[in-house]
Amino acid sequence: MSENIRPESMARITTPELAQAFINDQIAALKAQIGEKKVLLALSGGVDSSVTAALLIKAIGKNLVCVHVNHGLLRKGEPEQVIKVFRDELGATLIYVDAVDRFLDKLAGVSDPETKRKIIGKEFIDVFAEEAKKLEGIEFLAQGTIYPDILESVGVKAHHNVGGLPEDLRFELVESVKFLYKDEVRVVGKALGLPDGMVYRQPFPGPGLGVRCVGAITRDRLEALREADAIVREEIGKLPETPWQYFCAIPDIQSTGIKYVDGKGERYMGWAVVIRAVNTVDAVTATVPEIPFAVLCKMRDRIVKIPGINRVLWDISEKPVATIEWE
Repeated sequence: MSENIRPESMARITTPELAQAFINDQIAALKAQIGEKKVLLALSGGVDSSVTAALLIKAIGKNLVCVHVNHGLLRKGEPEQVIKVFRDELGATLIYVDAVDRFLDKLAGVSDPETKRKIIGKEFIDVFAEEAKKLEGIEFLAQGTIYPDILESVGVKAHHNVGGLPEDLRFELVESVKFLYKDEVRVVGKALGLPDGMVYRQPFPGPGLGVRCVGAITRDRLEALREADAIVREEIGKLPETPWQYFCAIPDIQSTGIKYVDGKGERYMGWAVVIRAVNTVDAVTATVPEIPFAVLCKMRDRIVKIPGINRVLWDISEKPVATIEWE
């Protein structure tokens, strides 16, 4: 059996008791694998890397070094939130790396989705290698890979947290949640005592807004997307029952809009924002929930005030045949 195939005997983690059994097994396995050595963790602040961090903290304590890379493709307020939760509240050893210009300069003019993913993945590895050289005793690299990442990486798309490391990066890989689906990761996170705001945080792809800013990324279009995404998450988040995931994308197209200046209409070219909301259990299939029309209109009215945006669309495509993300 492949080491990347979930064991058939592995029960679905649906209860606190099953989660605690998984945690106990993983802590023992991590202690056996790592010993007294140090681990470098790519801490995005998402559910997967957060649960990975919490497991490692329980297993090896201060021998975990968390690195949070701001690649300029994060959602609004995320770098500040990661620092607050992990450094201030959880007391983790956290290294913050401002790499915004480095990533966006590398991505300038690149429109192919797979190429963008590979650039982002390579830069992540390079950043970690540079940070590791500043530290002593790092022998492991931890990643928040989960099972759908592995399944979708086979002939479909690349993930920065799936696959082999370059030859000159002599770190052994630690992937403690790689056989879990997203819903199982959340159950484990609750059992670990992580705050709800972290456990139920919106899923976010490794390449971040880079795969939601469709086509070649420009800084102005990226900033418009970041603002629109914050509005979508705020408004849909107010619903009594929220979808499993909700966000927006900005296609690499422009369409005609109109604005009025001194009572006179002027035509101009602007971008469209696409609102996406889905429900899923395992991220392998997904359905589209109904969003009240009044909520859609409220988001529309706020989003079209963002400079450069003149249309708001609602994506009702299910998976399959569409994927959850646009790229």
